[in-house]
Amino acid sequence: MTAQFLSDEWFEAANTALAADDGFQSAATGTELVLQFNVTDGPQGERHYTLALDGEGGSVASGTHDDPDATITNNYDTAVAISKGDLNVQTAFITGKVKVDGNMAKIMMNVGALNAFASALSGLDASY
Repeated sequence: MTAQFLSDEWFEAANTALAADDGFQSAATGTELVLQFNVTDGPQGERHYTLALDGEGGSVASGTHDDPDATITNNYDTAVAISKGDLNVQTAFITGKVKVDGNMAKIMMNVGALNAFASALSGLDASY
């Protein structure tokens, strides 16, 4: 089933994919990190979602978090390119397409889990 990117159905499919992805589960084990994502300029306006890694795995949810370790902001086109696997997260950051506020050191320490997150979701059947 195709889900609209960043819709409730997409979040449900994303969590199913994360739970089933051994690479993500392995990378997320032992990692405690909460990231707030803000996606601007989308077809439905600005969207917010949270990635929460709790040491045993992780999940994504629509909405905002009261106390994230960091907030990541990018426009919709960048979010789509990362989601499809067409743009590497590090490249997006280095080229200024992704802005980060908060605990950058914690993000850098957990870059493997973030790469595994992007990889696990790159195969989702989504419409953009």
